[in-house]
Amino acid sequence: MRQKPNLVFIMPDQLRADFLSCYGAGFIDTPHIDGLALQGLRYERAYSPSPLCVPARCTLLTGRNAVTNGVLTNERFLRPDLAGGGIHTWPELLAGAGYATAAIGKMHFYPWELSMGFEHRVICEDKRWLDVDDDYQRHLQEHGYRKMHGNEHEGYQENRGAFVHQVPLEHSWDRFVGDEACRYIREQDGDEPFAMMVGFPGPHCPYDPSPEYLDLFDENEMPPSIPDAGLTPQLLEDRVASNKGAWNGVDYTEFDETHKRRIRTHYAALVKQIDDEVGAILQALRSTGRWEETVVIFCSDHGDHLGDHGLIGKGDFYEASIKVPLLVRLPWSHDATTVEGFASIGDITATLLALAGCPLPSYMDSQPLPGLGLPGAPTRERIFGFLASGCMNFDGTWKLVRYANGEELLFNLDEDPTEQTNRLADPACSDTLRRLDAELTREWMRSVNAANTDKIVAHHPLYNDKEYGKKGWQRPYPQTFP
Repeated sequence: MRQKPNLVFIMPDQLRADFLSCYGAGFIDTPHIDGLALQGLRYERAYSPSPLCVPARCTLLTGRNAVTNGVLTNERFLRPDLAGGGIHTWPELLAGAGYATAAIGKMHFYPWELSMGFEHRVICEDKRWLDVDDDYQRHLQEHGYRKMHGNEHEGYQENRGAFVHQVPLEHSWDRFVGDEACRYIREQDGDEPFAMMVGFPGPHCPYDPSPEYLDLFDENEMPPSIPDAGLTPQLLEDRVASNKGAWNGVDYTEFDETHKRRIRTHYAALVKQIDDEVGAILQALRSTGRWEETVVIFCSDHGDHLGDHGLIGKGDFYEASIKVPLLVRLPWSHDATTVEGFASIGDITATLLALAGCPLPSYMDSQPLPGLGLPGAPTRERIFGFLASGCMNFDGTWKLVRYANGEELLFNLDEDPTEQTNRLADPACSDTLRRLDAELTREWMRSVNAANTDKIVAHHPLYNDKEYGKKGWQRPYPQTFP
């Protein structure tokens, strides 16, 4: 194996862990994704600290949490002068270390055609962004098709966003991304290692599988949803209102178990298709002789409620929204290992850099994932979550959540794994509440301070600086990290 391994980072959009057979799902078989777990590490408790598409992706790009990088909603993006402040994305850092870098599929950049350090891009953006003239749009047009809104399909509203897509399987979103990822692998003929990120648009809503995959599943075999305990009525009301918007156009005011089973069936079909696309990518690595020199990392940016707690989508700190699959296959180790401790998907950034032999920048919150034998990889004792809509401190047993709408939650996950009982007002939990709150406040303040490093006047005292004492002195801006 060459000194530096190839790096393949595969990230479906909105995939929850319990819809993979390697995470215990008995109603679906995902053998190709499972194969990564059988030859590598499966992280049992992997979480997305900022469970929205853009915040999660910006955390990964920079290795900085959502407060530190300033991207707390889907409507924000990283400052365009990142490098001026001394911050570089992981593909930029890997390119500087001699890697060829590629991004295939959905990345959710603003503007959408930005490189963000990737030397090669094939773009297939979010399934809701129908007017983006990306590579997938041109592919469809060449074959006589176009991107379509869900409401152009029969049963879209009645089935709460679930339908069979009119575009044939061979031209579907995820097939296009899988084919292009395989093409990139086959076309690599140089001596330099490559780092490729593959972003599947599915199984993100709309829940639009091809019929070949939907036919594999029975609604009656889908797991039931977690009941709504009525703990977050404002969150639920806001989610219903948001989904009525033109981007989705589905009214979830009435959302019964029949709707939820149908959505789950269509979602499972999308997951099954992605598993086959992952299989094709892994086979391309094998057939080109690169399998034994390539690290493969598989995870998602966040989960999907699919009706749990009466909710759809993500963007909160319930388990269905934040718990994700995370698998790492190393070419020099073929033993199946389960990592029981915490893992944050934000730590994939430091892991990619460490695997490539790159030093970790001082500005990163990211640290290498545990279990891989990489230096500087302690097990995380808690997961801090940050979005504009709320924040979280989860220590593995106790989870404190505070939402901007005023709703507050305290759960004991050991006793209450489906998050049905809010212990916030329980006198027996007062010491735990104070501890979690103090920890969350410290991390929030640390992150706010780090986010403003570019505004520091100087990294040395100015009281005895002769240059500062002269007229016309100007402070450097943006200030870089020491």
